Amino acid sequence: MEKKKVLVAMSGGVDSSVAVRLLLEQGYDAAGATMHLYSNEDIGIERSKTCCSLNDVEDAKYVALKLGIEHHVFNMSAEFKRFVIDDFVGTYLRGGTPNPCIECNKHLKFGCFLERAELLGYDYIATGHYVRREFDEASGRWQLLRSADRAKDQSYVLYGMTQHQLSHTLFPVSDMNKDEIRRIAQDNELINAAKPDSQDICFIPDGDYARFITEAAGEQPRGDIRLTDGTLLGEHKGLIHYTIGQRKGIGVSYSEPLFVVEKDMSANTLVLGRAPELARSSLTARDVNFIAFDKLEGEYRCTAQTRYHQKDVPCTISPLPDGRVQVDFDTPHRAISPGQAVVFYNGEYVVGGGTIE
Repeated sequence: MEKKKVLVAMSGGVDSSVAVRLLLEQGYDAAGATMHLYSNEDIGIERSKTCCSLNDVEDAKYVALKLGIEHHVFNMSAEFKRFVIDDFVGTYLRGGTPNPCIECNKHLKFGCFLERAELLGYDYIATGHYVRREFDEASGRWQLLRSADRAKDQSYVLYGMTQHQLSHTLFPVSDMNKDEIRRIAQDNELINAAKPDSQDICFIPDGDYARFITEAAGEQPRGDIRLTDGTLLGEHKGLIHYTIGQRKGIGVSYSEPLFVVEKDMSANTLVLGRAPELARSSLTARDVNFIAFDKLEGEYRCTAQTRYHQKDVPCTISPLPDGRVQVDFDTPHRAISPGQAVVFYNGEYVVGGGTIE
């Protein structure tokens, strides 16, 4: 029987490297490929702080050589700029808080990368994500589940996966923890056995989003900082410098703690309020993708998560026109940010998700 061919998305990190080792042990005909998304020098970053840069390509090549597999490099810098960087800047300029990891997974790793793998004749791609998948005979659908290690679970950033993508993707490290993975890497003398995990936003390693956006789009206008009742408190330095729920670094003093509750883009006003004013009982989501079923036909009880690594909370979701979804929380939910993802769960299963409007 001919071996199934799988192309592993090798970021240069330890998780995807060990994924190769595991697939070889399972009898797959494995090869590796790394997406070159940008050059480190282009954005002034250090070797250890990122993924998919030139240094990481080198690490992946060394691992591939050590494990005796072919290694490819896919130049996807144009796609990365279009789908990830431009979206990141644009979302901030519209007053939202983007999640570039979700966009990268949706468009690059499980979009462009999978298409390239299929053109090259591979049956599957594989990644080092901490998630599980299984086929449900009753519904005839592939399901996406949380990782066995909840602390490392990455299902929140993969809610956009389609049935085609799930059917052609393997997650070899899904049931493992980081200590096990590093031990396997050390036992196999892999160069990245002790390499630190990559940062969430690989192209802004210093975390200074405002600097990055200003360099891309120019200085943003200053404007009023006001209380929810309209009281003028001061002047903000550009709305891109703030996010919903922020408390520190706003630059105003008051008799009690204040939080960013709204960024009014039309009036260029930063609106502050007390902690209870951060809570919302509902939200709407666009660009919704469902995994558990094809379409939301009516009200559905589940839990929802509106931030990465946040605890999911009970809610009811209902269909709206144009494929959007309304989410009604059982109890008011804090710091809901437009541009972030809301992901729906049924126990360990990912129901689906969308972008918060």
